[in-house]
Amino acid sequence: MTTIPALVPPTPKQNVWKRELRPWAAFGWLAAGWRDMMTDPLQSLAYGVLVFVISIMVVAGLIMFGWDFILFPAFAGFMIVGPLLAIGLYEKSRKLATGKRSSLAQMVFVRPKSGGQILFTGVLLSLLMLLWMRAAVIVYALFFGLQPFPGLDHIANMLFTTPVGLVMLLVGSLTGGLFAAFSFAISAFSIPMQLNERVDALTAMGSSVALVWNNLPVMLVWGAITLVLFLLSLATGMLGLIVVFPVIGHGTWHAYQAIRSPNAA
Repeated sequence: MTTIPALVPPTPKQNVWKRELRPWAAFGWLAAGWRDMMTDPLQSLAYGVLVFVISIMVVAGLIMFGWDFILFPAFAGFMIVGPLLAIGLYEKSRKLATGKRSSLAQMVFVRPKSGGQILFTGVLLSLLMLLWMRAAVIVYALFFGLQPFPGLDHIANMLFTTPVGLVMLLVGSLTGGLFAAFSFAISAFSIPMQLNERVDALTAMGSSVALVWNNLPVMLVWGAITLVLFLLSLATGMLGLIVVFPVIGHGTWHAYQAIRSPNAA
């Protein structure tokens, strides 16, 4: 008589991406980012000034060439490429953790451990930003056809006082939300990871998505903090970026350290 061996159910594998972090841990990352900025603040503030100047030049260029109709999507697209622009801030925080200091030149001309892979990530993020901007133009065309852009002086009145404008605002927000969620997931940790580890671009972006998804509550809080501070910067004519951008950049490094480490508490 043949004996049939008992089936042993597979043992569940440990979730290597999950960290036991409370949602309010994100405020600790923000505080750590502030401390890093206030350590040798001139370097971080000078870095913020560079980002501010680049932002002003881009906005001025769009207005000069009559492309103000993509100005708002461009502001949103800044959230996509922002993690790439902050690589020098990650470098400063990384060195501070080892007791070293960074000069502004070292922050601007960073040598990531992944080498040229980070450039590939930058290209992908830039293409995603352009796709987001194109989607915004298509949404506008679907609702207003070939009607020319009314200009920054009249866009608010058109959006908030007409039924078509309100529906377009809803559809555009939902479309932008999808782009924002995807871009946040792939870029939140992929740039710090490539700075600190020898990893290819696609693996870094895939790992970033896994880390964000498996630690969603704390990452939603961190994303909300980032968004609110960025909107406050826009309200100041982008002058706030001089301080806000370094704080967020340094804080993102601490977020990466907390979530990437399997021993995070």
